[in-house]
Amino acid sequence: MSMLAGEKYWEKIRFAKAEKQYYEMLSQDSSINRKSILVSEIAKAREHIKNSLEKMDGISCAEATMVPSHILERFELLEDENAKLKKTISSLNDLCLDSQKRISALETLIKRDPVAEVAVEDDDGVDLFASDSDEESEEAARVREERLAAYAAKKSKKPTLIAKSSLVLDVKPWDDETDLKEMENLIRKISSDGLLWGASKLVPVAFGINKVSISCVVEDDKVSIDWLTEEIEKNEEFVQSVDVAAFNKI
Repeated sequence: MSMLAGEKYWEKIRFAKAEKQYYEMLSQDSSINRKSILVSEIAKAREHIKNSLEKMDGISCAEATMVPSHILERFELLEDENAKLKKTISSLNDLCLDSQKRISALETLIKRDPVAEVAVEDDDGVDLFASDSDEESEEAARVREERLAAYAAKKSKKPTLIAKSSLVLDVKPWDDETDLKEMENLIRKISSDGLLWGASKLVPVAFGINKVSISCVVEDDKVSIDWLTEEIEKNEEFVQSVDVAAFNKI
């Protein structure tokens, strides 16, 4: 535009060229300013991110080094429990070793004395009078016989265990007109070796009908439950059915 200031006449081509140059100059200046602003903003953003990361690292390190007091207390309790557990395991280990020594001593004793083996183990199918050596001396044989006789006498004195069962039988009549007292008398007349009758009571069933609940004790080897119920049901005039209400081994 300054080139045209001294001109006395207007020339369109020169004016257009000058105007283009002017706007190009303005465009270059604006682009440079924008670039410089953008670079400055990017630098600020980078600095902000760097500061933020440094602060977060500092917080993480501080949190990592700080252990809550209740966790420390738990650690101490666990250490105490661990120490006690080690002591217990050590005691159990000593007990096991002592037991092994005792078992070894017993095994050695049994090997040396056959009579001791007979006393420890079950003698079913064992020949108590067998000799470990054909060259056994008379004195050893005599001692052996005495020990065997003493063991047999001791074992014979042990009482034999008798298996028994306790029963409660529910005996139902046909109707409410059945004489329950007479029915109970007939039941108690049933006798056998190994059968002992106990207490009885009347238990309501329905519609005014009662049943007789009677207890007894039987020896399993002598009295069969099936036999006992069949004997009671033979009183067909009074008894409709017999049920086992309770059964316990004695």
